[in-house]
Amino acid sequence: MFAHTLTQELLRVLERPDLRVIAGERQIMLDPGLDLPFRILPTGAVVLGLPAQGQQEETAFFLRHALELAALLELAPDASLCAGFCAARTAALFWYLDTGRAETDAPAAWVPDMARADVPGPAALRAIWPGLAPLQPVSGHDTGADAFVTLHARLLALWPMLGPTENLMATGGDARLAVDPATGLNHYGCSHRPRPWAITFASSTASSLSERGFAGAEKARLSLLAGALQGRGDATACQLDGDIQNRIAAHFGLTQAEGVVLAPSGTDCELYALALASLAPGGRPVSNILLAPEETGSGVPFAARGCHFANDTALGHRVTKGERIEGFADDTLVINVPMRDVAGHVRPPADVDAEACRLTWGMRHAGQHVLLHRLDLSKTGLLAPSLAALEHACATEGEDSPRPDVVVDACQARLDPVRVRAYLDMGWMVMVTGSKFFTGPPFCGALLLPAGVRRRLDGARSLPAGLGDYSYRHAWPAGRACDMLPEGHNIGLILRWQAALAEMAALSAIPRALIHDRLRGFLSAVADRITADPALELLPPVAPARPPLDDAWDSLPTILSFFVRAPDSTDGGFRPLALLQARMLYAWLNTDLSGLVPDDDPDAGLAAVLCHVGQPVPLAHPSLPGEIAGALRISAGARLVSGEPSHAGMDPGERLQREVRNVSQILGKISLILRHWSRLERAAPVQTYLPRGWQAQAVLPA
Repeated sequence: MFAHTLTQELLRVLERPDLRVIAGERQIMLDPGLDLPFRILPTGAVVLGLPAQGQQEETAFFLRHALELAALLELAPDASLCAGFCAARTAALFWYLDTGRAETDAPAAWVPDMARADVPGPAALRAIWPGLAPLQPVSGHDTGADAFVTLHARLLALWPMLGPTENLMATGGDARLAVDPATGLNHYGCSHRPRPWAITFASSTASSLSERGFAGAEKARLSLLAGALQGRGDATACQLDGDIQNRIAAHFGLTQAEGVVLAPSGTDCELYALALASLAPGGRPVSNILLAPEETGSGVPFAARGCHFANDTALGHRVTKGERIEGFADDTLVINVPMRDVAGHVRPPADVDAEACRLTWGMRHAGQHVLLHRLDLSKTGLLAPSLAALEHACATEGEDSPRPDVVVDACQARLDPVRVRAYLDMGWMVMVTGSKFFTGPPFCGALLLPAGVRRRLDGARSLPAGLGDYSYRHAWPAGRACDMLPEGHNIGLILRWQAALAEMAALSAIPRALIHDRLRGFLSAVADRITADPALELLPPVAPARPPLDDAWDSLPTILSFFVRAPDSTDGGFRPLALLQARMLYAWLNTDLSGLVPDDDPDAGLAAVLCHVGQPVPLAHPSLPGEIAGALRISAGARLVSGEPSHAGMDPGERLQREVRNVSQILGKISLILRHWSRLERAAPVQTYLPRGWQAQAVLPA
């Protein structure tokens, strides 16, 4: 990848993890005598010229432009004019995402026009071309007015799929995926680009991409774009949708008679499960029994009633949160079964089982069709109801009391694939995501359908019409019930799932016994460190109660939740941070605090370390009467087991010891924050993709 003529400045840019992945094995050279930003050689090599040797931001921009153009010319050599504009569009969006600069502050005159939401008109495209033409390795393009009318028509179709991978992955979800230009992070405090310098144990909420995941998404993006440039864009997208469904099915052992529905999120999965329950024979009203919805997604109670759960949908439609979605019945009942008592303690499992069974039978005897949930697992690692309780709740009792539908909320995906196979064998739907335990990007979900539920899609009744605002037809298995869904493809979802599948494949290569041993060693060491810290209170880890399985790693509690002592808690007891304070701590951990704490503090060196943990869970605490506390979470994810590409060559044992030391840094930074709480509260620092003033390649965890 690197030629010996590269300058140190360029090497620093090439060490960026995103650009390193995009460059791959492509040869990159420097020619100080070249008065163009770059040139693409017939071999595909990139030569950077003198104009590219400015500030690192400009160097990164020109390199990103060159890499994109070189790739597109290889993928679609007969569409070089269109490829030139496509590459320019990607480079322009990269510039603004990368720098957050004002529109007028661009390294090339064409950048603002190519970054706009709408395609420039034919005349504008023709005016932009002189700025792009010198960078094309092929000359002699038709530059007449008619050529740009034709080009404009092509770009209209291509525009939605043009842009860097990190931009496109922020689409096809909801507003929480949008990257804040001021921070480079989304609502979850993570990035759609690799962020290996951050210490990350946030798989209970969301994770930034690894280089492995980013490479999977980038490969899919180029495949989509190549297909579109060659006139087979829809076929390529259909192929990728099918590939994702097939790979998810293979991972969890689905048969041909079963099905996979792709969903932007676990909350969308809840909506889809309700829609499928409404297609059950008999046409009875649905009673939806949820387990601990306060420990699942915040929008789940809305989706469980068939209501909009945000003010925008994954397909970009503006809706009103809380309003009924067209086609969903207005007599759907939602009943909640809590898993904690009013003091925040875990309820006895027998009590939860008894309540779930009582409610299920009550609704069945009232003539309702029941959609009963099994939560596997909650935000703090709880599992309920038991399999025995579900067997009782679903017992057959004549035609007047049809068996309930069961849906397993396994969105945390902290379970062995054989468990999912067992759920499907019982005729239960299963919700999974690639974004929790698997550490893929946020907003990639799937609803797995057993054969009996899958057959409902072949019936005469259609899915609710309002689902057309949420999902495309190709995200579902084929069936008459799906014919009302619109044609199209969720490009962002395709890329996010391709990233997640790369992580799933890496985990699948690890033997079950080794997964168990690596998780057990890490979790034991971390629990000991949390317990030993007087400023922390570990919630008792609850091991999921599962049927026996040799080397069952999924019987380990992989989410460690803990309260943090409030900084003004001076009465000798333990009073935890209230929820709002816990959210402040969560954000400050993921923030460069250097310059905001005294240099003479013994832990001042931790101020710049970025630490991403699980978002605080609202929980009651006996020492905080009348208020809700917030419990932070340190979670073990798939990447902890399989490692990252940047860990190549590292001894696995030493790597896991480093991960434990990284947790110690998190706990040390918590102590640092607590000592200087008032000072930080006044400063109100914000999270950032990079520590302030640090170069990406220099900021790796110890």
